[in-house]
Amino acid sequence: MTARAQVWERASWPGPDGDAAAGPRKLPGFVVSSFSPLVAEVADRVLRGHYGDPSAAAGQGARTAVVLVSRLGDVATDRAVAAAVDAGRPVQPLLFFQSVPNSVLGHVTTQWQLHGPVVCFSPAGDPEEAALDYADLLFADDEADRALLVLVELASGQGAHGTATALLVGPGDRAAEGVHP
Repeated sequence: MTARAQVWERASWPGPDGDAAAGPRKLPGFVVSSFSPLVAEVADRVLRGHYGDPSAAAGQGARTAVVLVSRLGDVATDRAVAAAVDAGRPVQPLLFFQSVPNSVLGHVTTQWQLHGPVVCFSPAGDPEEAALDYADLLFADDEADRALLVLVELASGQGAHGTATALLVGPGDRAAEGVHP
């Protein structure tokens, strides 16, 4: 069994600079909900923290898994679709696209040229522990050399956006050998 995945980089939203009031930056093609913008924001933060810019990640992205973990998923989009259907109104076409939680991962993987497995799941227990466990499985099965783990939960209050954390991790056994790309 490999050692526990090692965290190389971590980023969160809101950050220490008080960006919670403004909300995450807009993400073209995603409307109504802050779920996808939160995912994109923390993924960008952690990847910029490690690589600098997307072109620097290109050579190392071929075996980078992307794992999205959320207990409830994008409940804001779910509610918007349900409200439109209940009221007999047409549903905005973009909501069909963004109602699949991993659709935002297409944006992230394209921007950062990541070509490994993409997985979304809802954990039974602690989201970070579950994400790290999943990364360990990917490494043990030789499916990836690193993993971008994104944990996101929307806030339930009006005008609140939620929280998100992204971790860039690598296999613990290689980190112990001094390998840290």
